[in-house]
Amino acid sequence: MSKNKQYLITAVAPYGEKNTDIAVADGKIIAIGKAARDALGKAKVIDASGLIALPGLVDLHTHLREPGQEDAETVYTGTRAGAVGGYTCVHAMANTNPVADTASVVEQVQALGDAAGWLQVRPVGAVTRGLEGKQLSAMSGMASSKARVRVFSDDGMCVSDSLLMRRALEYVKTFNGVIAQHAQDPNLTAEAQMNESPLSAKLGLAGWPAVAEEAIIARDIALAKHVDSRLHVCHVSTAGSVELIRWAKSMGVRVTAEATPHHLFLTEDLACSYNPLYKVNPPLRTQEDVEALRAGLADGTIDIVGTDHAPHPLEKKDCEWQAGAFGMTGLETALPVIITTMVKTGRMSWQDVARVLSEAPAKIGQVAQQGHRIAVGAPAHLTFVDPTVVRRIDPATQWTRSTNTPFVGENLDGQVMYTMYNGDFTVFDAKPVAKENR
Repeated sequence: MSKNKQYLITAVAPYGEKNTDIAVADGKIIAIGKAARDALGKAKVIDASGLIALPGLVDLHTHLREPGQEDAETVYTGTRAGAVGGYTCVHAMANTNPVADTASVVEQVQALGDAAGWLQVRPVGAVTRGLEGKQLSAMSGMASSKARVRVFSDDGMCVSDSLLMRRALEYVKTFNGVIAQHAQDPNLTAEAQMNESPLSAKLGLAGWPAVAEEAIIARDIALAKHVDSRLHVCHVSTAGSVELIRWAKSMGVRVTAEATPHHLFLTEDLACSYNPLYKVNPPLRTQEDVEALRAGLADGTIDIVGTDHAPHPLEKKDCEWQAGAFGMTGLETALPVIITTMVKTGRMSWQDVARVLSEAPAKIGQVAQQGHRIAVGAPAHLTFVDPTVVRRIDPATQWTRSTNTPFVGENLDGQVMYTMYNGDFTVFDAKPVAKENR
């Protein structure tokens, strides 16, 4: 995508505020307001009447599956789906095959992202070798590589060994990195299938207690406080977890946290269908947990929304619940879920949306040239949203290679109309190609 194109974007509302014009050239915003029309020569004019402009979205938690699991997703298809969803940067998690635990693998993932060109790909490095939880990975090599890794996670697995977690937190301090923990005590979740509750007993599915998440978060807060290091908690799902994080922040612990769109919208009741579309790690919880997550996101206890985009091939979801894989797609529906649950309900403003979906994740991931406010001189990574559109979610019309969206049939508010990356608009066909040809 070229950086030398010129665009005059007219009558757009940055952050949902007053309509204005934005001039873009050479990959940057060069003027806003009345000066925009005078700043360019032969610019292409984009009529953005009725649209809201946000900084390009940044996801701290994306599974792109490549290398090794290309039947579910590739870097190309996953980043394309991200661009459709308004993202201009995603962090690719390390649970690939081979695992992203060396400089060579993270550089390969970054190179694939650069070649695709839809958005920026920032690899996440594994905390432990092979995600086995036994030895620390080559974090220093990944941090000093061309990929410049700053986020490390064994996501999909918990760093359950306390001493190993302490060493990891100490190690990333040397380059101001962050450990993103998948909080799940494996001894409390063996064979678990859904949230532990009266409903799990009724359905005959092994329960996944909230304390399995909360116990690890409490331990890691104590460790992060002890060594004064940066901890990020992935996919928070319980009310108790929100309270622990709120307390930790009040004590000055350097902790950040994310909630996923599905944990902000869906509940354990969907397990009654025995449809593995609704099987995820951590599991969908109760309505009380959902309300606590929404409140925590609104008041800043939870810093960001991370999609935990986890595509799977059809056979891993079109099966019995117990045999189904954990995970849901999310890149194309994250923003509409937040608009539906947080903006339309009055809990959050468009400024807040920019904070949790762009600015804060960019800050946590130390993403250069991403997540800036819409301002003169800032990189032209922008998302343009029509808040009036109500869209019924259909997996057949999504761009991700997989079909395991949990929002199938849901009516969600808001539609990304354009995504601008490096000063140019991403352009898509009228509809996605057939799933079998992806």
